[in-house]
Amino acid sequence: MIKQSLQLKLSQQLTLTPQLQMAIRLLQLPVLDLQAELREALEKNLMLEMDDGLELAPPKGEQQRSTENAREGQEAAPEQASGDDFREDLPYADVPDYTTGYSSGSRDDGDEQRDYADASGTSLREHLMAQLDVALPEGDRKAIATMIVDAIDDDGYLQESLEEICANLEPELHTDIDEVERVLACVQRFDPLGIGARDLCECLLLQLSPFAPDTPGLDLARRLAAECLVELGEQDYAAIRRRLGCDPEELETAVALLRSLSPRPGSAADSRPPEYIVPDVFIRRVEETWQVEINPAIAPRLRVNAAYAGSLGRSGEYSTLRSQLQEARWLVKSLEIRNETLLRVARAIVAHQQDFLERGEQGMRPLVLREIAEALELHESTVSRATTGKYMHTPRGVFEFRYFFSSQVSGSDGESVSSTAIRARIRKLIADEDPAKPLSDSALTRILVGEGIEVARRTVAKYRESMGFPSSNERRRVAIR
Repeated sequence: MIKQSLQLKLSQQLTLTPQLQMAIRLLQLPVLDLQAELREALEKNLMLEMDDGLELAPPKGEQQRSTENAREGQEAAPEQASGDDFREDLPYADVPDYTTGYSSGSRDDGDEQRDYADASGTSLREHLMAQLDVALPEGDRKAIATMIVDAIDDDGYLQESLEEICANLEPELHTDIDEVERVLACVQRFDPLGIGARDLCECLLLQLSPFAPDTPGLDLARRLAAECLVELGEQDYAAIRRRLGCDPEELETAVALLRSLSPRPGSAADSRPPEYIVPDVFIRRVEETWQVEINPAIAPRLRVNAAYAGSLGRSGEYSTLRSQLQEARWLVKSLEIRNETLLRVARAIVAHQQDFLERGEQGMRPLVLREIAEALELHESTVSRATTGKYMHTPRGVFEFRYFFSSQVSGSDGESVSSTAIRARIRKLIADEDPAKPLSDSALTRILVGEGIEVARRTVAKYRESMGFPSSNERRRVAIR
């Protein structure tokens, strides 16, 4: 027989209060989501108002401020190469550029080059449909051309076969493949050239079609596009010369002509506004120290409306307004906690990664979330939320907080080396290598070991592949003789 009894037991458990849940949610929100959350709160909660007349910064204001701070960071950064150093000189400057539908106006040598984003928001489809309305204003051909335009992807390639396009037009329109082929030829003359191609070969041939017949290397460039794209991608110039029977000078001219074309013509006509990254904190060098500041444009000060809060009194009426008052106080407090946590985490990262700010990627030190959590006496999950989707503006660029966290590799002197620093060193070694005798993974490993970085060959291979560098055999450039 079961005997019933009463027992007293003392226990503790962690409960997430509504205020704590709000603080956690605000901490993990990126900038744009945070601003949307605050705008919604200001619209719904009568007890909230902006402090000192501050308003949430509009997107244009954020972009302008971000641009100004980026310019200040470039001035404070070490010497950087100008845009002219990266300009690729093509052998035929008089050949028009058919890879874009826009022309760049001339400017004086003393004028500063400025790039202004097209805010019209015109997509590739809208760009093609505007030309279609002029070329084929009405009739069956316009319906066929509209179906073709709908089948073109963002890169400008036709993703459906002609048979599928004919089937999609049924039963409203009866047509045949020959008619669709003729309409496709009309669409392929639209701007930008190369649009509507079914593969890379056809795309390049369409872009070569407007060139004058006496253009140097034109005939050989067409043969390269039609017959030797695989060998050209592998840079197997010896096999190309044997197959096409051409000399090195002719091949070099044809290859340069092909490199002036665009393999993705659709991207040139897509003028949708880009998405800008708004930094959460700014890092500046003040005398001999690094100063960390919260971006005021994304962290407006909110406050409780004192007039409304004082009018409630102590009576039990107006329960809805009292609930809004409590939520408003929680939101203001949670926003303060968020800004304080971001600032503390950013300062701890900067204190740990000063060598990166002064020397670049090769000065990056190994760092994990646990180290920041222990230094700030926070939980590791809190640091994880504070570093996800958050960005800092430094003199070396805008980086996500997570960028400064990397694994470590033991060094010969007992000090650990960051994997980011190792990648930067491998990148520099490959950039400085002899193109005719590229460094193998074993050679890279020996160099790193000689510099005191104990790293395995398979680790070097993994880092090299993650940075997009091919193997030494693929990097070897065959001299064109």
